[in-house]
Amino acid sequence: MHARIDAIYRLSYAIVGDEADARDATQETFIAAWRRIRELRDPDRFDAWLQRIAVNSARMTLRARGRRRIREIPSGDVSALAAASDRGAPVHSDADALGAALDLIPTDQRTILALHHLEGHGVAELAEILRIPVGTVKSRLHTARRALQDALAADGQVR
Repeated sequence: MHARIDAIYRLSYAIVGDEADARDATQETFIAAWRRIRELRDPDRFDAWLQRIAVNSARMTLRARGRRRIREIPSGDVSALAAASDRGAPVHSDADALGAALDLIPTDQRTILALHHLEGHGVAELAEILRIPVGTVKSRLHTARRALQDALAADGQVR
């Protein structure tokens, strides 16, 4: 069960980009799933059904709170950031660049990238989770990858 919770949290975090919001979206996902469990027609597709709820919960969390551009920094990282800046070292890691670039692309594009690259879903599974045709999944994946690449290039991280 913990693996399923972790997977939903990772997906939520990839969409909302904030730890507190991801925790809220994860909690809302499981509350909604509990309330709507009778709507599940095929128990073998539980994970896809739950991920669809997670995507919707994350989107609702974003709408409810507005798009905040605040990124949480774990307290243990503050001293490392300060030490790096004291030495004149760049504090802009690849993960920071990716996070910043993901913040620049629309929620739908972050969602499809997270489901495909983070959760490892294939095109057919994405079509089922997002309730869109396979051709649309392919097109949206291409567009999302291009948008991410452009966002990274704008930040000087990709040539």
